[in-house]
Amino acid sequence: MMATMSSINTIVFDLGGVLIDWNPEYVYKTLFDKEEDMRWFFQNITTSDWNEEQDAGRSLAEGTELLVKQHPEHEANIRAYYGRWEEMLGGAIQGTVDVLHYLKNHTGYRLYALTNWSAETFPVALSRYEFLHWFEGIVVSGDEKTRKPYLPIYETLLSRFEIEPSKAIYIDDNLRNLHPAKDLGMNVIHFRSPEQFKAELKMLGVKLG
Repeated sequence: MMATMSSINTIVFDLGGVLIDWNPEYVYKTLFDKEEDMRWFFQNITTSDWNEEQDAGRSLAEGTELLVKQHPEHEANIRAYYGRWEEMLGGAIQGTVDVLHYLKNHTGYRLYALTNWSAETFPVALSRYEFLHWFEGIVVSGDEKTRKPYLPIYETLLSRFEIEPSKAIYIDDNLRNLHPAKDLGMNVIHFRSPEQFKAELKMLGVKLG
C-alpha cells in the first residue's frame, strides 16, 4: 500500500551516488591509457567485493596488503586506490542536496543517512561536505562492522533512531540495497536522477514546495 502524506515522518538517504559523486575512475583514468585495461582492473583486481570488505570494517591497510600479496605485479595501481582515495570524491550531486536542504529547512521530516563507507575515510567526507551535518544521525557501515545489503545494518538504523518502517522512505542508487529495507516495511525509492527522485517523493506524499 502506498504511503500517505500524513504517514511519512522520516526520510533516509544513501550517500554515494545519491548525494555525493564518488567514482574511482577519476583516479584510474590517469593511470591507464586504455579504458578497457582500467575496466579489467576493476573487474579483476580492485573489485566491488574487495572494496566492500573495507566498507564492512576491514582496515584499508589490511585490504591493500592482501591484494598486493595476491597481485604483486599490480602493486602500484593497488596502492593508488586508497593512497589517492580523496581524488575519487567528486562534487555534491546538487539536485539531491537541494532537496535535502529544503527538507531540512522547510519541513518537519526526520532526516537520516545509511551508507556503505569505510570508517577510516568517512571523516574526509564529513569535513568536505557540509550537508552531511544536516542529518539527525548517520549509520556508517565501517563503524558497524557490517554493510548493506545485510539485514543487521538496517535493523540498527531502525532501532537506534526509533524509526517506524512504514512511516519512513529509504533512497538508494543500488537496487540490491533497497530489498532489505522494503522487506522490513520501509517505503523505497531507487535513485536514478534528482528529477526522478523528486517526482517519486511527491508520489509518496512528500511536499517539496
